Amino acid sequence: MSESLKLLLILGFLLLILWNLGAGLYYLLVDKGASKRTVNALTRRIALSVTLIVLVIIAIKLGWIVPHGIGRAPG
Repeated sequence: MSESLKLLLILGFLLLILWNLGAGLYYLLVDKGASKRTVNALTRRIALSVTLIVLVIIAIKLGWIVPHGIGRAPG
């Protein structure tokens, strides 16, 4: 998998997460608790966040992504 494809996949997930976060805020302000659209948008955001974290962990375990080690003690 190319580096640019990995970057686009992660950025795509982050954009979807931000989109659902914004949708949740919008529905919260517009609906004023009259519907479940806020809860649904925030539930999708949580599901996308968990999916992204799991995918990153799997990619690290498979060697597709190599952590760069910033903040790690030398040696």
